[in-house]
Amino acid sequence: MTEKVPEKVKNKRRTFFRRLIGAIIFFNIIILFIILLIWLILHPNKPRFTLQDATIYSFNVSSPSILNSNIQVTIISRNPNERIGIYYDRLDVYATYRNQQITLPTELPPTYQGHKDSNVWSPFLMGPTIPVAPYISVLLKQDQSAGMLLVNVKIDGRVRWKVGTWISGRYHLHVRCPAYITFGNQGSTGGNPFDYPIKYQLVQSCRTSI
Repeated sequence: MTEKVPEKVKNKRRTFFRRLIGAIIFFNIIILFIILLIWLILHPNKPRFTLQDATIYSFNVSSPSILNSNIQVTIISRNPNERIGIYYDRLDVYATYRNQQITLPTELPPTYQGHKDSNVWSPFLMGPTIPVAPYISVLLKQDQSAGMLLVNVKIDGRVRWKVGTWISGRYHLHVRCPAYITFGNQGSTGGNPFDYPIKYQLVQSCRTSI
């Protein structure tokens, strides 16, 4: 025979479990409130990126669907926060033209950026024999004839915030830096405007999203 549990004991158990669940929920709410309060007080701002300059060593179409490019860029990142540090766990830099990726990703070394600190990177963006859509070569010739083309330097990666000893989880970072390249009227003569290295001082602000 199974011993019947008195109704009074059942009620005590129910009351205990209700109080235990309520205490856990209350504790979690307090923790979330503290995190939210700290977040609001510190008011974290996104890092700011600037495309300082770009040196183009090659940028030409060797066949209707093959684009060759070799670009070195200087990128400056700044942490605008006074109480928050930033861990850059992974950053991949690459270039696009007409919404098509034209270089292989260049990985920047992981680094920590302290309060109000800045970092400078000068990666090479290499795109030897990159297949592109055939219409890209037509648009490139049109841009050369117009004397200007737009290359977008993009950064994709992951960052973490550091407040005191607390470190957040990873957040996706997306940076877009437009680089307007002008080269006179060399393109109108049918020549390649990038037969030799050309350095452009851009100082172009980038758009950052996290």
